[in-house]
Amino acid sequence: MKLHPTSVPYRAVSRGVTVASTLFFVGVVASGAIDAVGGAVTLPLLAGGFLAGGAYEVAYYRRFEYDLTADTFDITSGVFGRREREIPLHRIQNVDISQNLLQRALGVAVLTIETAGGGETEASLRYVGYDEAKRLQGDLRRDADRREPDATAETTTAAGGTDGEAEPVGTTDGRERATRRTESEELLFSIRPHELVLLSVASVNPGALVLSVLFFPYVELVDVSTLVAFAVPGGARPAITLVVTRLAALVLGAWLISAAMTLARYYDFTLSRVGDELRYERGLLQRYSGSIPLEKVQTVTVSDNPVTRAAGYATLVVETAGYTAGQAGTESAVPLADRERAYSLARSVESFDDPEFTRPPKRARERYAVRYTLAVGALTATLYALSLAYEGFERWYAALALLAAVPVAAHVAWRNRGYQSQDDHVLTRVGFWTRTTKVVPYYRLQTVVRGRSVFQRRRNLADLTADTAGSFSLRQRDATAVDIDDEDAARLRELLRERLWESLRARRRRLRAAGRDAERPRGDERDVTESPPRDEAESPGDPDESPPRDGAESPRDPDDESDGSPPN
Repeated sequence: MKLHPTSVPYRAVSRGVTVASTLFFVGVVASGAIDAVGGAVTLPLLAGGFLAGGAYEVAYYRRFEYDLTADTFDITSGVFGRREREIPLHRIQNVDISQNLLQRALGVAVLTIETAGGGETEASLRYVGYDEAKRLQGDLRRDADRREPDATAETTTAAGGTDGEAEPVGTTDGRERATRRTESEELLFSIRPHELVLLSVASVNPGALVLSVLFFPYVELVDVSTLVAFAVPGGARPAITLVVTRLAALVLGAWLISAAMTLARYYDFTLSRVGDELRYERGLLQRYSGSIPLEKVQTVTVSDNPVTRAAGYATLVVETAGYTAGQAGTESAVPLADRERAYSLARSVESFDDPEFTRPPKRARERYAVRYTLAVGALTATLYALSLAYEGFERWYAALALLAAVPVAAHVAWRNRGYQSQDDHVLTRVGFWTRTTKVVPYYRLQTVVRGRSVFQRRRNLADLTADTAGSFSLRQRDATAVDIDDEDAARLRELLRERLWESLRARRRRLRAAGRDAERPRGDERDVTESPPRDEAESPGDPDESPPRDGAESPRDPDDESDGSPPN
């Protein structure tokens, strides 16, 4: 099958402008270097670059084909070099659709496919018709859920199946499937206007600060010297006025930009359930439509900040293994909802009990108090250095008043940390400004890491991290029990390893009972009852009776589609 015909002029204009602008810049530099007439060199390059870019996109369209078969999604592309890709359906984790304003007007969309363990987007169709994108999204996710890794290339009709319907028949020539299972769509959540406003006001987007800095030269147009003079008795000195003016304008600009970005991102957000997956749609300028397969969920996170916490709201985030850090894959299943509603939806994804966290030992508060005291000292030293360089900072020592808040801050940090081990899940909580509660099912664990810093060893504390196949970024870390007693961390590590093996064996039995336990030959996975790797000299034991030893790789989940490489 081919891309949408409209993709040719759309991509041609974009590619032509890119090539033409590059050649135009080269022409300007060359004409200046050889002292030639600029127009005689640059204008032909501009026209030639635009035509070359358009010709390339025409050739790209003619040589691009895709086909959904019984077992794979095949893509053939390439202008100068031919490239053929086969994406196994069982490896597909997420299928997303995006549209900007112009694409919505043209009726085309971008469809992206994420696979397990991939470091980047596996495939991107730029551009197909919106209806075709929705059809592919449904067929790919439905077939990915239906296909087993050991399935053969033949697809038979399910006569007398459990639902009495026929299985879709895959074809290699791209024809329509003979039958297609219809599934009802249940609306789970739709963001309301006041929730969207609260989310926009309370959210902090790091990219907004960058944009605010770009507009920093325009800060001179903002005059808040009158406000500063009113706030400081006796008037404000020029240095103080300058610093406060610039910082106030920078912070205000970043906050306004962040609010606008959040509003545009989550405008008209809806979450629905179709079969065994969640589907969301959102966006004002850029419209997104994606799926969250429930069988691929690695971690469920409920988070809030002081503003949303005081208002009784929280955010629900569902993470799968198909995205890399920084992509949109760690999707907000619910960007903002009543806290009880958020937890109710979280339990519909993972059935965990009400959290009752075990907090770190009280001696951990000493660490936090020392940490915050050092931070106040660093701030005071910075203000003292500024007082030496600028006038108006004589009262640099006023920052020492923050020392009075150190005990309170240390206690608040201690209260907002904890962990709990339930029958099927491990839960962790950390953070005050952004408090995150992570829920990890045992069968999704990859490794359990116990770590201690130099300062933690002095107080007999440790961190225990429950690592999954989900993505990692600077803003999102794995579920970690922070600053717990070292002996408790060792016991919890062994408990998690035992629960992991128990959950995998129970899951295996459920698969057998459901008739889904055919042989599963995978190059990067092994049977859950297979013993972990051990030294050659070690005598084999009964893998179904004992968990792995220290240093052994965790067993893999039958439905885990990660690449099998151990995390760093």
